[in-house]
Amino acid sequence: MQRPPPEDFLLKETKPHLGGGKVSGDKLTSTYDLVEQMQYLYVRVVKAKDLPAKDVTGSCDPYAEVKLGNYKGTTRHFEKKTNPEWNQVFAFSKDRLQASVLEVTVKDKDVVKDDFIGRVWFDLNEVPKRVPPDSPLAPQWYRLEDRKGDKVKGELMLAVWMGTQADEAFPEAWHSDAATVGGSDALANIRSKVYLSPKLWYLRVNVIEAQDLQPTDKARYPEVFVKAILGNQALRTRISHSRSINPMWNEDLMFVAAEQFEEPLILSVEDRVAPNKDEVLGRCAIPLQYVEKRLDHKPVNTRWFNLERHIVVEGEKKKDTKFSSRIHMRVCLEGGYHVLDESTHYSSDLRPTAKQLWKSGIGVLELGILNAHGLMPMKTKDGRGTTDAYCVAKYGQKWVRTRTIIDSFAPRWNEQYTWEVFDPCTVITIGVFDNCHLHGGDKAGGAKDSKIGKVRIRLSTLETDRVYTHSYPLLVLHPNGVKKMGEIHLAVRFTCSSLLNMMHMYSQPLLPKMHYIHPLTVSQLDSLRHQATQIVSMRLSRAEPPLRKEVVEYMLDVGSHMWSMRRSKANFFRIMGVLGGLIAVGKWFDQICNWRSPVTTILIHILFIILVMYPELILPTIFLYLFLIGIWYYRWRPRQPPHMDTRLSHADSAHPDELDEEFDTFPTSRPNDIVRMRYDRLRSIAGRIQTVVGDLATQGERLQSLLSWRDPRATSLFVLFCLVAAVVLYVTPFQVVALLTGIYVLRHPRFRHKLPSVPLNFFRRLPARTDCML
Repeated sequence: MQRPPPEDFLLKETKPHLGGGKVSGDKLTSTYDLVEQMQYLYVRVVKAKDLPAKDVTGSCDPYAEVKLGNYKGTTRHFEKKTNPEWNQVFAFSKDRLQASVLEVTVKDKDVVKDDFIGRVWFDLNEVPKRVPPDSPLAPQWYRLEDRKGDKVKGELMLAVWMGTQADEAFPEAWHSDAATVGGSDALANIRSKVYLSPKLWYLRVNVIEAQDLQPTDKARYPEVFVKAILGNQALRTRISHSRSINPMWNEDLMFVAAEQFEEPLILSVEDRVAPNKDEVLGRCAIPLQYVEKRLDHKPVNTRWFNLERHIVVEGEKKKDTKFSSRIHMRVCLEGGYHVLDESTHYSSDLRPTAKQLWKSGIGVLELGILNAHGLMPMKTKDGRGTTDAYCVAKYGQKWVRTRTIIDSFAPRWNEQYTWEVFDPCTVITIGVFDNCHLHGGDKAGGAKDSKIGKVRIRLSTLETDRVYTHSYPLLVLHPNGVKKMGEIHLAVRFTCSSLLNMMHMYSQPLLPKMHYIHPLTVSQLDSLRHQATQIVSMRLSRAEPPLRKEVVEYMLDVGSHMWSMRRSKANFFRIMGVLGGLIAVGKWFDQICNWRSPVTTILIHILFIILVMYPELILPTIFLYLFLIGIWYYRWRPRQPPHMDTRLSHADSAHPDELDEEFDTFPTSRPNDIVRMRYDRLRSIAGRIQTVVGDLATQGERLQSLLSWRDPRATSLFVLFCLVAAVVLYVTPFQVVALLTGIYVLRHPRFRHKLPSVPLNFFRRLPARTDCML
């Protein structure tokens, strides 16, 4: 029996004050109700007019400064402008308000000391409250005052109000929490953002034949192949068997292409003139914008493409216009497949590429990212550990990123996001990261956002319309073992719009039908998934602000297919866990047969006799029994979503050397003696697996050899037995045969022999193909 994981690694149910107390139990009453309300003082500085000139030159370079206690935010400044327009928003967290008066000052930027122009004061007790969906507060003009409170020349337009994080101004506001972050680039890097994955297509290139090739050496048979390049993907056909100037291939090459289709497909027909020397016989470039999009299994029309040849004349490359070679191909963008860019075990989207093939949505998934606590220090700043945490959630094509909370081991985000759901058997992934690009991280070079941990929630394990509020442990496997990096507090709700549609989804295949009509090979899927993840990470890292490569790859489980001793062990014990149920039934039946509990055995005899006498009751009895077991287990149904299990993953008991092997690079970077030791260990484990697989194959081959006449005596005995059995069963009622067989199997131990039975001995003597193994 497996021991439960440590208490610290378990899920904890919580009771947060969601939506300002508007969520009671499982009921929903508001649109922004899965998070705790956070109060902010908002200041929108719009513009100023008629500002006085302060410089010797008679000009003014104005900017506004918003000050509340020790927190101070400034707008950008304008050169020589007396009527500047800033339209910037400042947000001060109510938890950190250090003063009862808000001061907005207009200053003139100067080389030595900035000149004071005027200011406006606000008493915080007089500030109005605003809660969406109320319309935004209209800004007003305020006359500037000097330090003594007298009116001076110039006016400032602004609006001041108290609101929550549901306010429209919240995402683009300057936050007092991030007062230490300088520079517009760094500020952009800490704001919450929504990203969309690029739309991915499979590109199928069916290379059929080429015509009229012109190799340089006419005397030899050309060894021709086609090389196709799309971006950083390169594939090639085999060398054509028809060694002529009109070669044939009829071979499929598959690529991943992303809209906007920036790069063309480049094909080159090449001749292998020597072992390491290829001669290009012709090239053509096909822009993907003009390639036909296929939505079903019907083949698209083939097309001939002209091959261009470049010849070198006096050191310059020139196009050969007389060249007339052509290539015959069928090229199409496949809209009927789902382009797999995630681990197949944790897919968040299973829809085909083409929007025309999408079925209607079945519900809505809402996620409230509340807070985290107990986070570990991820980097050192000013001699002390610090963490600047943000969350990324990925479901379907939509990625969301919360704002970064600066220098906190217990950050509070309280941000809510929504996704449309098309299939309940999908998984949402939430990752927590440390932002390493705030204080000149980019300039430092090679800075990467560190992973703090992630959580996966399968939607089909959630009850509809119930709000799940749990604290999830953030568990990460390091080279020195599994480590808890803190806990993240989430609120999740899956709302179903049509129960009938959702139940119907369970009868549908998991992937679009093209995957079953024209399946791709396992190696093709592996290489295409690798290309898809590379494209997604490259596109999102080019967004502004970027969602960085290391973040995207961690969320998409890149590298999860790599060999790991720990994972192999975990999967072996999972198989044993599944077989454990069958083994337990076998042991129970053996106890019945050996009369360990005479009362139970007699009851089984009575049930058996009833079923034999009334065989029409067999199936109803089985299904009734399964129904009763299902009802019985309802009492122990899980009341919380599944989470990372260190015991199941064998993460807490893995040997340090096994972990070091798991984190090793590919190809390996370890010394030869360690690699040799690991190779020997791998061989010993693979040997055991090989033995088990061989034993299973042997039993199957023995079954086949019953009628194959490989052992003529055994087959003749079996064939004769089958003839006798057919005659006996024909003249004997089925009930009598079943009754006699059952009573024989359930006979008392005093009528049993210690030796194996005759049928078993006969079966074990049958030949298998092991004799033919080298």
